[in-house]
Amino acid sequence: MAPPPPPLLGRSRRRGEQPPDSALDDTELVEVRDQLAQGRWTAVRTLLARTGDEWDRRGHRLLVLAEPKGTHAWTQDWLLAEPESADAAALLACAEVQRALSGKGSPDRARKACRTAAQRHPKDPTPWLALLLLARHLGTEEEVTQLYDQVRARHPEHHHAHHLIIARLAERRPDIGQDPLHEVYDFASWAAEQAPADSPLAILPVVAHAERYRVLAVAGQIPPDPELSGHWTGRRARQVMKSAFDWWLEWEHRKHPRSRIDLNFLAHAKHCEGRTAEAAALFHRIGPHRTAAPWSYPDRDPHQAFRAARAAALGDD
Repeated sequence: MAPPPPPLLGRSRRRGEQPPDSALDDTELVEVRDQLAQGRWTAVRTLLARTGDEWDRRGHRLLVLAEPKGTHAWTQDWLLAEPESADAAALLACAEVQRALSGKGSPDRARKACRTAAQRHPKDPTPWLALLLLARHLGTEEEVTQLYDQVRARHPEHHHAHHLIIARLAERRPDIGQDPLHEVYDFASWAAEQAPADSPLAILPVVAHAERYRVLAVAGQIPPDPELSGHWTGRRARQVMKSAFDWWLEWEHRKHPRSRIDLNFLAHAKHCEGRTAEAAALFHRIGPHRTAAPWSYPDRDPHQAFRAARAAALGDD
């Protein structure tokens, strides 16, 4: 089974626009989250047991389940019933981190809960991922580095951990503008080179480019409109995207004709650049097909997903 998609990149939304569901297209997760909201924590226990040591998926599911306000209370009930449960301890730790980040809980209490969860299941990188998420916003550079190392010691390819590091690095020195030698690009290239050929970490250079764009736009260094900023349209931006998508195309080439694959790369590149109309035309030429891209769930149709996202953005019926 393919790992889940990486966490959503931060982006601005128009007034009245609904934020994307952090569960993404994990339908099992959505169903269990709804049951947890009604206090049915046994569904969570079953889901996590079935997830096993798929660490990327486990981390994604625990952090999403930890978001709702009621999770903290229901997980405490779970721990009262099963005080030795490592899954319950991990979910409580993630919930404590979410509460701390929202200003409704104590960071120290969250750290203590994560350490307890880590002791219950030493091989699980998720408690360390939760600590890294907390440190990404509240911790020192040394703390972030140490926690990242703890996650990698348990799962070297943990894509959520890498995305958190890239987001943190991208926020360094916004005043220098579009510096192609910025450390976020070096880290992304290094991590992608270290990863196996079929790893979703190959896309990290694009993630770094997107996160740096976010930071520069917030700082007022470039226009918030990707098409006007030039951040996505320069020669280096195209090289970054092509190097990452070349890996994706290699992953896909056994299933789809080369012409369709080339169009798919070009369509995604134009979409990243904010050239929505041109991208839509290319996706229309490609037509519906299933993707094997490892950061997607099985049977995801990128053409359909793109059309749905575009319709939502434009307010189409």
